[in-house]
Amino acid sequence: MPESMDAARWRPYLTAWALLVLAVCGLYAHTLLGMAGIWARSETYAHGFVVPLISAWLVWRLRAEVRVLTPRPAPLAWLLMAGAAALWLAGDLVAVNAATQLAFVSLLVLTVPAVMGWAVARRLMFPLGFLFFAVPIGDFMLPRLMEWTADFTVLALRASGVPVYREGLQFVIPSGTWSVVEACSGIRYLIASVTVGCLFAHLSYQGWKKKLLFVGVSIAVPLVANWLRAYMIVMLGHLSGNELATGVDHLIYGWLFFGVVIALMLFIGARWADAPAPGTTAPRRLTLPPATTASPAWRGAVVALLIALLPHAAVKAIALSNLTAPVSLASVAPQAPWAGAATPPSDWVPAFANASAQVHQGYTGPEGQRVGVHLHYYRQQDYERKLVSSENMLVRHNDATWARAQAGTAQAQWPGAQLPVASATLRRTSGGLTTSGTERLLAWRWYWVDDRFTASDAAAKLLGAWGRVRGWGDDGAIVVVYTPLDPQLTEAQAQERAQATLRAFVQANGAALQDSLRRTRAGH
Repeated sequence: MPESMDAARWRPYLTAWALLVLAVCGLYAHTLLGMAGIWARSETYAHGFVVPLISAWLVWRLRAEVRVLTPRPAPLAWLLMAGAAALWLAGDLVAVNAATQLAFVSLLVLTVPAVMGWAVARRLMFPLGFLFFAVPIGDFMLPRLMEWTADFTVLALRASGVPVYREGLQFVIPSGTWSVVEACSGIRYLIASVTVGCLFAHLSYQGWKKKLLFVGVSIAVPLVANWLRAYMIVMLGHLSGNELATGVDHLIYGWLFFGVVIALMLFIGARWADAPAPGTTAPRRLTLPPATTASPAWRGAVVALLIALLPHAAVKAIALSNLTAPVSLASVAPQAPWAGAATPPSDWVPAFANASAQVHQGYTGPEGQRVGVHLHYYRQQDYERKLVSSENMLVRHNDATWARAQAGTAQAQWPGAQLPVASATLRRTSGGLTTSGTERLLAWRWYWVDDRFTASDAAAKLLGAWGRVRGWGDDGAIVVVYTPLDPQLTEAQAQERAQATLRAFVQANGAALQDSLRRTRAGH
């Protein structure tokens, strides 16, 4: 067919698709603007601004191959869009940005087969898949990456003959104290390297083995490079008497080092690049008259739009069950043999943001044990105030007063059952890392959501979504119990005694704690 007939055949589908994309972006504007806001304020995800432009350029390169295909709506894509819409709904109910943003991009990608069919979507598979790099996701890897960086740095320092005392993410060498923070995790280097690596592999290699191998290299190289960067920065500071590689300098040196490493990786990868594929025979054109009727295109777009509308209607209906009254947090009455204390055992406060109400109480045990309880209660949750968030933690990494020395799990003896809890040892940093007698606390943390307790972030999110769907509402709380570690005992003895104290407290007061949360929800 002449190119003019191709254009006539494609015009209704492209028009319907473009209007559908605009409608989806309008319906999910909050999610789209949330993504753009993260791109603007975070160097880690700033590449999100150029990802759509790169995808558009990749599609433009394939325009001649796509033009000769026959567009036709794919009903299976509508079903997949329904799944993406359900994911967005679940994520929005518990304010999980990663879920809503992944679902939004999935909806955008699925508009292509929903209106133009799988043949077109398969030919544009990589450009469409590349759009997912615009989703600002990856912060969940921060704790693990920081631990790996600290592990390697301490190991390399000791191998270099430098004595190291480590506690958590902080360590001391003869020339000073160092700490592994978010900027040292290497998450920025990793995400940038994988994004560039996938694009380079797609443009440079024909076979899947080469592509997957290079993507694997683009994952391994920034990890190892970041570990070496951290080690070299500490050594530069140590050998220069902390004149070099301190403050902002070490970030600048880090980016220069990373830039050289990535450039070298791409230079080596280019040596094995495949020659451009010879021109292939274009797909056979149909001899049938061009389908100028617009009904299939608009039918696909309308069905997809209705699917995209469904989760917003569901959110409006579910919101009717949410409680809106101000929160009056009921106190937890001590249960024998425990008694209330005039003041809590410490002034430490966990870094839980934007709670609707919070309380800090102290208790004493029959043998003089001291226990503190933090309750942070959440109601009318949204993306700024939410129960489970990466911003909610016992101690922030940049806290000037407290640091997390250890983290793990423990088993609390709940009345009639075992309750897994998140456990952490906290240390006051004002006295120095190795100063004896520094205040130390053992803290247990768990969530109350849908009238159940869990220490798992994922389980709390799922229970929160289920609670809203079944009419419970969005009320929830973070519970933290803690006790001081005895400085007169060895670390092992102090930990054992503190564990026993918290177990005894929870066993005696667990039912009263749950009753307090229930009365708070009921407004008593």
